Amino acid sequence: MPETQTSTKLMGRLWRDYVGAHWKWIAVAFAMMVVEGSTVGLLSWMLQPMFDRVFIGGNFGALWWVGTAILGLFVVRAFSGVIYRVLLVRVAQRSSTDMQIDMLGHMMTLDSTYFQKNAPGYLMERVQGDTQAVQNIWQVLISSIGRDVVALASLFTVAVSIDWVWTAVALIGIPVLILPTRALQKYVRRKTGQMRDQATQRSTRLDEIFHGINPIKLNGMEGYQLNRFRAVVDGIVTAQVKTTAGTSMLPGMIDIMTGVGFFGVLLLGGSEIIEGEKTVGQFMSFFTAMALAFQPLRRLGGLTGTFQIAAASLERLYYIFDLRPTITTPAAPARIAAANADIVFDDVHFAYETEKVLNGVSFTAKVGKTTALVGASGAGKSTVFNVLTRLVEPQSGQARLGDTPVTALALAELRGQISVVTQDALLFDETIRENILLGRTDIPESRLNEVVEAAHVADFLRQLPAGLESPAGPRGSNLSGGQRQRVAIARALLRDTPILLLDEATSALDAQSEAVIQAALERLSHGRTTLVIAHRLATIRGADSIVVMDRGEAVDQGTHEELLARGGIYADLHRLQFDRALHDAERDG
Repeated sequence: MPETQTSTKLMGRLWRDYVGAHWKWIAVAFAMMVVEGSTVGLLSWMLQPMFDRVFIGGNFGALWWVGTAILGLFVVRAFSGVIYRVLLVRVAQRSSTDMQIDMLGHMMTLDSTYFQKNAPGYLMERVQGDTQAVQNIWQVLISSIGRDVVALASLFTVAVSIDWVWTAVALIGIPVLILPTRALQKYVRRKTGQMRDQATQRSTRLDEIFHGINPIKLNGMEGYQLNRFRAVVDGIVTAQVKTTAGTSMLPGMIDIMTGVGFFGVLLLGGSEIIEGEKTVGQFMSFFTAMALAFQPLRRLGGLTGTFQIAAASLERLYYIFDLRPTITTPAAPARIAAANADIVFDDVHFAYETEKVLNGVSFTAKVGKTTALVGASGAGKSTVFNVLTRLVEPQSGQARLGDTPVTALALAELRGQISVVTQDALLFDETIRENILLGRTDIPESRLNEVVEAAHVADFLRQLPAGLESPAGPRGSNLSGGQRQRVAIARALLRDTPILLLDEATSALDAQSEAVIQAALERLSHGRTTLVIAHRLATIRGADSIVVMDRGEAVDQGTHEELLARGGIYADLHRLQFDRALHDAERDG
């Protein structure tokens, strides 16, 4: 849970980090709001000569200058209002966009374990929902200060100049609102926090539904998922209603106190007019000034609720901004030629919280050779990849490139030496070309065509009318599993790095495609230090070295023939797979 911070501190950070950068535009907008706010006071002030000189005094000469002055006030008010509104929307949108970009950029620096603990819906709601919730807070604050406060000041100036006693009577109930206001602030902030939490659950539910729509359909879970979603959105509605009730109560109480004040002024002022101590023009000017002050006063009263709504979202945003990754580039990173270095694991221990995954893993993958990792599911093979690439940090032991620990290298340099092809090929909702290039603009078309052919992407491109420009679809949904895998292999070919990590890279391919892609990967692996995770032993028989893993330990290492000759886990796995393949062949025959 985020640590509670005062609303003032949160708004100060927002100004310092984002809004203050646009202070010049804000200054111009503020000036326009001062102009607009001042016109309200001048308008109420002009009513006294309008009633006393024109309507009651019958002065035709005053009719023209009073009318012209009032028209001019409305024209000035119109232009100033348009200018400041446009400028404040620009500031609100720009600062909100900057915050979204910074939030996403900061999140991507956090450790991988952070994303394992927080659902995508939670993260999306922080980037989208919370930044939008604070988008207009400074627009509202500046409008209140520049327009409403100035308007109130000018209107009260007119009211006090006419009769300070009337003004005091009109405002007599305002001090009563101090304690209720403080209680409402806490209530609104608490309810807003609940609403933001439930909005997070809503995003999570939607992400799960859309990502797993086919299993939902196949298992008839539409009703179940709809009920889960309904429960969340019903909670949001309840919290929203309570939040709105809290934010509306203060303006409502201001209405009541204002009504009490008007009633008092009417009794006092009416008797003075009847006795001839005040004129009708004075009363109308005063009454108009107080009536015009009514709406700015209500907006300022409602500001406390808006302030707390924004504070609840800012609290969550800055909680994430204040998080720091533990896996970082060292202050003085070492340099190494990864192409000339063995991959060495030396007594590496790693656990996800209390679950041990690697338990003293030690092995060496020779430079320029192919080393395979085999073992049952959960043996720790994928975690070896994560330790090597520093997606996770071991609790003890070292992963090294030659004599240099990977923790001593700059993250960008370490990962820039490695290409990875996993069994879950991650594709983006872009064209196939962009999914291969990934934003690179330095690749000539001839080189791109070369990797497309080598990865056998060209085989299925011929069936697509747009070729490389064909959209891959969300998560590559327009392509088959084998096609997605080929695109991922093309990426690795294009990166052309000295270290290659393959995690069941041909798992999604049919037998014919697997043979072709396996040959392409063998050519790609030539001269590179290659680590391969494989469950099907037939795909790694030609590896230079095979590391057998069991329960987080590297229990044996050797060639295919050596491991078979020694017996043990590898021989058992090989016999099991051979017997299964023979059984399948007899069944199909």
